[in-house]
Amino acid sequence: MKKIFVTGITGLLGANVVIKLLEDGYFVIALVRKKSNYLGEKNKSLKLIEGDLFSDFSEYLKDVNFIIHIAAETKQNLLSYEGYRKVNYEGVVHLLSQSVNAEKFLFVSTANTLGFGSLDDLGTENDQWKYPFNESFYAKSKLEAENFLLENNKTKVIIVNPTFMIGAYDNKPSSGKIIFWVWKKKLVFYPKGGKNFVNAEDAAKGICKALEKGKPGEKYLLANENLKYKDFFKIVNNVTGQQSVLFLIPDFILIFLGFTGDFLRFIKIKTNLSSANMKALRIDNFYSNQKSINELGVHYQPIEKGITDAVEYFKNTTK
Repeated sequence: MKKIFVTGITGLLGANVVIKLLEDGYFVIALVRKKSNYLGEKNKSLKLIEGDLFSDFSEYLKDVNFIIHIAAETKQNLLSYEGYRKVNYEGVVHLLSQSVNAEKFLFVSTANTLGFGSLDDLGTENDQWKYPFNESFYAKSKLEAENFLLENNKTKVIIVNPTFMIGAYDNKPSSGKIIFWVWKKKLVFYPKGGKNFVNAEDAAKGICKALEKGKPGEKYLLANENLKYKDFFKIVNNVTGQQSVLFLIPDFILIFLGFTGDFLRFIKIKTNLSSANMKALRIDNFYSNQKSINELGVHYQPIEKGITDAVEYFKNTTK
């Protein structure tokens, strides 16, 4: 039985990855801050260890075959780059330094380190990142980590770049907040842009496929449906059986909110608002999944499946 060391299992993607790994017969050693944070089922093939990304893992990594690094600082309101770099870059450096015996090191990054495109010209693994995401401290820290890994251990590093994930086991919730933007609302306001959505379950399967078939030194977008926010919200309405009325948010309001956020950040007040973040809502942030389909054999399900899974999970956990 092959052993895998995994970080970030209490989040949306990590929880789905652990389920898939256990189904595939791996023995999983998973890092958690506190064992009580893990809400999944107990399994004799799952060993939880407490610590953070700067703990000494050498005892556990000496006979591990693979490492999957998912844990990251993803908040959008931190005021300095160092707040992201500490976890998203330095944590990677520390983990790689202790993984000398691992056959493969799979790093979960983000699609926003790659250049997005339009429906007519989708972003791919070969496109360079650009505004507004090149002003994102989060994306910058993930790209710095990608570059470090490829420069220092290209022979065993594989990178996956998921887009916006939706699915079950979103405990916080994280990306699932977008569903609450619509769910049980009579009036829903949407921006004019769009993004690529992928089922968290499919992204987890893509990670397992990347371990099996991925080429060292390569990046793989885990992406599926390119949708306008309006169209995504219509799907949420269909899944939940509601009839919310949708209204377009004028650009000038988002621009104003962006400038407001920039000012609040200038005076050291944490906020998710910024000109870059508001710009991201006004663009089509679209990507291609052809490389992961052709090279890894990933099968993607309609995003309606991910929305349904998320809604059912929220219903069962918020009673």
